[in-house]
Amino acid sequence: MSNAPGTVEWVKSTYSGGEGQCIEWAPTHANLTGLVPVRDSKVPAGPALAMSTDAWTAFVGMVRS
Repeated sequence: MSNAPGTVEWVKSTYSGGEGQCIEWAPTHANLTGLVPVRDSKVPAGPALAMSTDAWTAFVGMVRS
């Protein structure tokens, strides 16, 4: 998966502080149906993970609780 600008629209939590301790995710990606790309916001050109939508939903649920 490419992290090139314009290829993926990345989203960062509105709860994110200015320290950059966040992850970013791409809610939609044409080539990754059923997967959610996730990356370290401090290293936008670095590698990204592709989580299943079920795994992403579980992760977000755990963080919220």
